[in-house]
Amino acid sequence: MGLFVSVVIHPEHCPDGGAGLVDICPVDIFARRDDGSIAIVAENEDECTFCGRCTERCRDGVAILKHYTSRGGVTDPSAP
Repeated sequence: MGLFVSVVIHPEHCPDGGAGLVDICPVDIFARRDDGSIAIVAENEDECTFCGRCTERCRDGVAILKHYTSRGGVTDPSAP
């Protein structure tokens, strides 16, 4: 989990198991493991630009969570 942003993936809800996310993310948040599955590169999560490419590609399988508000406050990602 990043300090400001967390990215969650459920590859079973992506048309290609999430494989295409590796190629479309401009800040390399997604990586392909040796077994072909998709992993989140935790140190890159805070680099997310909210471009929307991942959520367009995998609408039901990717969630991007911001841990701050537009007014500069910080939210608790574990809060309900």
